[in-house]
Amino acid sequence: MLAALSLSTVFLAEETTHLSAAQAAGPDETPFDPGTVRETARRLAQQPYKAPPDGLPSGLTDLTYDQYRDIRYRPAQALWREGGLPFQAQMFHRGFLYKSRVDMYEVAGGMARPIRYSPELFDFQNMPRPAAEDLGFAGFRLHAPINRAEYYDEVCAFLGASYFRAVARGQIYGLSARGLAIGTADPKGEEFPLFRAFWIERPREGVNAITVHALLDSPSCAAAFRFGIRPGRVTLFDVESTIFPRVDMATAGVAPLTSMFWFSPLNRAGRDDWRPAVHDSDGLLMFTGRGERVWRPLNNPRDLQLSAFGDVNPRGFGLMQRRRDFDSYEDLEARYEKRPSLWVEPIGDWGEGAVQLVEIPTSGEIHDNIVAFWRPKDPLRAKGEYRYTFRLHWCDEAPGSPELGRLMSTRSGASWTQGGRLFVIDATGGALDNLAPDAKPEALVTASRGEVRNVVVQRNPETQGWRISFDLFPGDARAVELRAELKAGPEAVAETLLYRWTA
Repeated sequence: MLAALSLSTVFLAEETTHLSAAQAAGPDETPFDPGTVRETARRLAQQPYKAPPDGLPSGLTDLTYDQYRDIRYRPAQALWREGGLPFQAQMFHRGFLYKSRVDMYEVAGGMARPIRYSPELFDFQNMPRPAAEDLGFAGFRLHAPINRAEYYDEVCAFLGASYFRAVARGQIYGLSARGLAIGTADPKGEEFPLFRAFWIERPREGVNAITVHALLDSPSCAAAFRFGIRPGRVTLFDVESTIFPRVDMATAGVAPLTSMFWFSPLNRAGRDDWRPAVHDSDGLLMFTGRGERVWRPLNNPRDLQLSAFGDVNPRGFGLMQRRRDFDSYEDLEARYEKRPSLWVEPIGDWGEGAVQLVEIPTSGEIHDNIVAFWRPKDPLRAKGEYRYTFRLHWCDEAPGSPELGRLMSTRSGASWTQGGRLFVIDATGGALDNLAPDAKPEALVTASRGEVRNVVVQRNPETQGWRISFDLFPGDARAVELRAELKAGPEAVAETLLYRWTA
């Protein structure tokens, strides 16, 4: 069991003042301060990796998805339910895909107290109740009155490996974030770090913020995380992470985002589905260190695709769900127009590296197949210490009021001329709204291979914006990198489009 006291005695044994305070507090409480998890991770990284316990009683190891969903935490048992505090916490049971034990603690008054498992905390529906033993938990979720003052909606959940997700006001769950990505799309296989333990600080009355600390562990590294969570019209996670590699890590992904993209009007080939589009995110948006805003529509390729966008000290990147109208999806159950966008705002010096985008082929909407993250140029070295601070915005659109027009839709179809592909891009807002009535922006479209012809820019009276269209003749090329800019004189008036067309 990876409990607070065992963490102190195993990993901090030489700190006699810490042990003395823990003994004075009693066996169920240990001292806790902002550096506790970081020091625990530092010392854990100096030891060989040991996987957390994953043994479960029979009946919990082979659950179906629906059976697992039937195990429900009793709302009446929620942490802080009786205190009238602005947050409540509920735990996830172990089972199905979530077999690893995750230890949970409540922090109050500088002390950490274990949150104990009991089968009485859960409603097992028609399933047999496990024997009353210390099974521990798989993760947790936080509830807060984000939509109505009298009701505590679920606002975020930490469940499975290092995955977590959240919503803002009026949204439903969609894409996820992760603590760390290691070896994503690497031929040697991906490594999935685990959150081993969480410390949740007791919320303060009248304060719409809560702090969660997490210990991450994997064969390659240990790491400490601090999440400052503020739900609202935009839900914010202020994240402080410190990574302690056990080995040299050349394939680490910082602030990884994971989403689903099946098809859109840009790529419907082979998708026999009645809906216009199916996706949790439709594009990667980047605000580079050079000040350029880049929009990269997502794709569901025939073969795995990896794209890297080199940068120095990026100002932000994220997976966006741009279309917010029901007509774009027509799905009364999935309600894709209500799925959040997720924007990463780096804080401090992130140095040189690249935003990497991984697009994995998928034949349906039940699998996440899109990953984006920041990869530092230099490997994270064994026995080093690496800190990354950033803010996550769970939102409808990236924060701020960009001066540039937004690329709201990109479509593609057969050209009128044999052998060509027609692309149609609609841009609205920003500087496009400030053009003189008789002004017309110019489109600059380039291709890495093949030939671009018939570039046309025209006003779109339906969107009050501008439409760009062009034909791509790829010839014998199997993949073409496209770049399209919209300018008024020397100045950009819309985001830059980057897109990889594949045969």
